[in-house]
Amino acid sequence: MAKTDFLTLLDYGRVDLDRMLRSAKDMKQAQRAGEGPQPLKGQVLGVIFHKPSLRTRISFEVGMAQLGGTSLYITDQEIGFGKREAIKDIGQVLSRFLDGIMIRTFAHDNVEKLAAAASAPVVNGLTDWTHPCQIMADMLTIQEKGLDLDALTVTYIGDGNNVTNSWIHATKNFGIDLRVACPPGYEPSEKSMALAAEGARGKVSIVRDPREALIGAQVVYADTWTSMGQEAEAAKRRQDFAGYQLNNKLLGCAADGALVMHCLPAHRGEEITDEVIDGPQSVVYDQAENRLHAQKGILVFCMDSAR
Repeated sequence: MAKTDFLTLLDYGRVDLDRMLRSAKDMKQAQRAGEGPQPLKGQVLGVIFHKPSLRTRISFEVGMAQLGGTSLYITDQEIGFGKREAIKDIGQVLSRFLDGIMIRTFAHDNVEKLAAAASAPVVNGLTDWTHPCQIMADMLTIQEKGLDLDALTVTYIGDGNNVTNSWIHATKNFGIDLRVACPPGYEPSEKSMALAAEGARGKVSIVRDPREALIGAQVVYADTWTSMGQEAEAAKRRQDFAGYQLNNKLLGCAADGALVMHCLPAHRGEEITDEVIDGPQSVVYDQAENRLHAQKGILVFCMDSAR
């Protein structure tokens, strides 16, 4: 049986993505009832971190524990990824010890190289190009709030970063009207736009005026203007994104009761105000919690040979 990696949302069709989301929902309900299944009992997931994280590390490690397995935290100091050790060798060696590998890193092609070399399943915990686990958690949250992923308008306000790219990838299989509100020079990846466009169920548009982009939006998504590794650009980015702050006035342009989302960490008072992120329309902490449950669905899909 061929191994199953989870590198981008583009790698799967609708049936498999629905299956992962349904599994996540079922396991979340079972866990809360004290009846959580343990399909990965005895398995070990290696979690490789080149970027620090609050949600990614804790959610994957807790998720493996709840699924009956264990996790092993690995930093680049142990590996020397692609420098002290060739990626091909790393993938081969880790596969002899581990049942699965999660990696959170910078260059997406390094994840692809690791997956190509490893016989154990590889899960993309984040790269500079994509963040598919986050969007799976977001879609789970949206479904829980009673919205239809095939009749959904999402307005993303901010930089065309890895989160934006993965939302674009989601439009391939889900009927999402995605509007990306960003200033010139901060558009999402042309590669993402092209890969998602062919035969897509949804659609993507770039809108300069955030007020226009918000008209009728059922979900309003904000993210940091300055991602990890871009700290030297922070002052310029704050200037370029003036007018793109998600505050109560801007939120008022969206549909009544629109959900407010943010993948965290948030720069409060910059891309989003306290009154919005802590307001009644915010589901930010539901998103954070659902990283755990969505990733359990992904891990079982990739690692449970009996599924």
